[in-house]
Amino acid sequence: MVKYGLDYTRCRWILPLLLGIGVIFGIIALAGRGWLESQTLPYVHQASLWESCTRPSQGGEWNCESLMGYAWGRAAAATYLVGFILLVICFALAIIAFAIDTLRFNFIRGIGGLLFVAAVFSVMGLVIYPVKFSSEIEMTGINMFSWAYGFGWTTAIMEICLGFFFCCLPNYEDQILGNVKPTYFYSSP
Repeated sequence: MVKYGLDYTRCRWILPLLLGIGVIFGIIALAGRGWLESQTLPYVHQASLWESCTRPSQGGEWNCESLMGYAWGRAAAATYLVGFILLVICFALAIIAFAIDTLRFNFIRGIGGLLFVAAVFSVMGLVIYPVKFSSEIEMTGINMFSWAYGFGWTTAIMEICLGFFFCCLPNYEDQILGNVKPTYFYSSP
């Protein structure tokens, strides 16, 4: 990849841009009401990371209950929120690392390690939530995890993948900075 066209001057902002997209997806997951949805009558159920809402019929009012009253609700919210905060810190550090003209590659490897820690926290929150929600809260009808929960998993997968990129990028330091003499696969007669 580096050998066949990754130009440092043109591509240096791709990784911070992808981290920024991960931050946006994390915000959508934290603010979204569509973590779990059930649309079977006579009840309609909709839940976010923060609360669970039901209504008795299509025209009725929503009755919402905070999930922060449950220990697992606080644990799921706290672990996902810690993962998100670490992702925001990595985003800020990546902007600083790539803005400096003399790029510090060991600094970039540290960002990759921090992304793996963020991914662990995010995945813990994303696993605690459905397991405990389905066992502690009574639901009727067909239930499904919806779009906001999917954005949460997308954020966690991006943290893992970008962690690999940030950790592996320093291995190609000389090629990226242009310090290696190019090798040609053909010779002139």
